[in-house]
This record gives sequence, structure tokens and C-alpha cells, in this order.
Amino acid sequence: MDSIYLSPEKRGTAEITEKRSRFIGNIVHVDSEEEAVEFVKQIKREYYDAKHSAYAYITGGIKRYSDDGEPAKTAGLPILDMLDAQKITDCVCVVTRYFGGVLLGTGGLVRAYTLAAKNALEAAGIKKMTLHNKYRFTIPYSLFDSVKYVCSECECEIIDCSYTDVIVAEAVCETQKCENLTNAISGSFGINVKVEFVEKLYR
Repeated sequence: MDSIYLSPEKRGTAEITEKRSRFIGNIVHVDSEEEAVEFVKQIKREYYDAKHSAYAYITGGIKRYSDDGEPAKTAGLPILDMLDAQKITDCVCVVTRYFGGVLLGTGGLVRAYTLAAKNALEAAGIKKMTLHNKYRFTIPYSLFDSVKYVCSECECEIIDCSYTDVIVAEAVCETQKCENLTNAISGSFGINVKVEFVEKLYR
């Protein structure tokens, strides 16, 4: 797994006009192909009266695109190429076209779909997704404040706690910084604090 990747920060929407045709780009972060497909359906519902809603998505190593009735490789593929060029992943971009009565030709379509998608990405902003390790700590009450301090010093974030006869805390730390964290916990508390690796995730 790469330690860092780029994805849209939020949903972005942008519109351009080319020879009276309107091109409306929408882009959003997704975590699965199912989410990408659902977003495409959502956009087609929102713009139900448009003739074309071409799209591309990249997620989980899967790349797909559709020209949605436009000439082959003039709509969906340019969107996908833009995402690749910007090194964006875990995202779906849909560009909806309202035909303005003037034919744009192959080159004109490619330019318009590319620009609408790029402008939508600019509207969304780009966030850096960093690979983290998630841990579960089992901590005696008497050591909890000390563990929190060590976590803070190691740039580890405690995200959840449950309280029974002990405290069970879930925490996340950038993967590249995890060795410092686990060494610090082990060195400071030994077997008094149990550390379990849970999973890798991006944040």
C-alpha cells in the first residue's frame, strides 16, 4: 500500500459553456466501486433531462469510464485521463452535457469534458490521504493519563475509549511513525499496557 495518495476533499461542482452546450462536472471521494456507481446514478437523477452524463472512476485499483452516448473516447476517457494526470484516486467524476445545438467535433468534446472535470476537481480541492495503523490499547486506569501523554508525543490520536474494569482505547498513528509509538509504549509501560494492531487505514 502506498503511504500517501490524493483524493477530492469534498464534492466539487463546476460548469462551463462551449458553443451553447453546457457541461456540468461533479466529483467526489468514494471508498468503493459500489459508492462510485451509486454517485453516477445520483447525478443522472439530478440531471434527468440531460442527454449525456459521461463518467470515470478510480477506486480499489479499478478504473472504469463511460462515454454515455457520446462518440467513443471523447467523454469518459478524457475524464479518466485527467484524473490520472492529477494522480487522483478513490474518486468518481461525472460530466453532464446539455446539448446546445452546435456540434463540437471530436477535439471540442475532448477539451470540454476534460475542462469541466478539471474545474470540478479544483472546486472540490485535493486532500492528502495518509496510511495509518489502528491500534487497540488495554490500559489500567492509573496509567491512562501517562499513555495519553506518550500518544500525544508520538503524534498518535486516541479516537475512542470504552470503560470497564480497564480502559480500552482505539488509536491511530501514521504508519511511518508507528515504530516510535510502539517502542515508547513498550519502553514506558512494559506488559502493563497491552497493544494490539487492528488494521491499516487511510485518513
